[in-house]
Amino acid sequence: MREFLQKVSKTLAWHARRLRRGIRGMRWALAPQPADRPIIVVGCSRAGTTLVYKTLSESHEIGSLQRETHDYWMALHPLSQKQWDTHALNAADASTAERDAVSRYFHSWTGRRRWVDKNNQNGLGVPYLHALFPDAVFVFVKRSPGDNLNSLIEGWRKPDEFATWSNGLPARVAVENGTLTQWCFFLAEGWRDYVNAPVEDVAAFQYAAINAAILDAKTNIPAGQWIEVFYEDFLRDPAAAFRHVFERCGLRFDDRLQAHCANVLDIPYNAFSEIRLDKWKDGRNRDKIERVLPKVADVAARMGY
Repeated sequence: MREFLQKVSKTLAWHARRLRRGIRGMRWALAPQPADRPIIVVGCSRAGTTLVYKTLSESHEIGSLQRETHDYWMALHPLSQKQWDTHALNAADASTAERDAVSRYFHSWTGRRRWVDKNNQNGLGVPYLHALFPDAVFVFVKRSPGDNLNSLIEGWRKPDEFATWSNGLPARVAVENGTLTQWCFFLAEGWRDYVNAPVEDVAAFQYAAINAAILDAKTNIPAGQWIEVFYEDFLRDPAAAFRHVFERCGLRFDDRLQAHCANVLDIPYNAFSEIRLDKWKDGRNRDKIERVLPKVADVAARMGY
């Protein structure tokens, strides 16, 4: 009986969410308004973007889908239409009709004109997202190369969780001597050159590609709409680091959020192991990472490392 009641409760909750979404969609259709200063979290996969996204989602002033939005954005610009070359999008890919469609989508699910979004391809589409929403605020999460590379490598070893873009790929993936056969995380221009590479080379390629793309796009974003944060600052003093981000986004940082952020590192947002600085140095990937660190040195220096 308990299981039956739980199933009925979940079904009713699902229908209630669908009903609310339908009502919001009708309201938007009667008085369509574009999203208002959406907050877009960008950064390399495994850089701490989920931590920032989930924490910003705690604000009562903005909406959040509480999940990554790969499928939605991919439906707007399928990789197959770009010969599977890259997730990158530029300003020319944006349109007024698409701006309205995205605004309506987020409003129908969240009931808000202002919302926060995050997925692991956003960093390759900053010019596109800025063209869609010229008033958008971008939060760029930076992570030191050693720890980020280490986490990318570990992510590649968890294809059930991170092999997001394997279906339909027009190339056979045989990373790490063929032991890793599903492409993980995002596709950047030139990814085909790494389908047979050691996993650390793939990680270095992805780290350099997306962070360079974000830094290049930064030059066209107004300074007041661009926030850069070091992941390491969240580890040293999470409450102070998040206060900076919230206030720069124009969001209140009240006592409730202060208390949440003071203990936010106790919440395991896809953490593989203990959260601490420089853990790559005593891990199993140290030799691999040391070999490829020179490949990411330039972009790391641009990031402030």
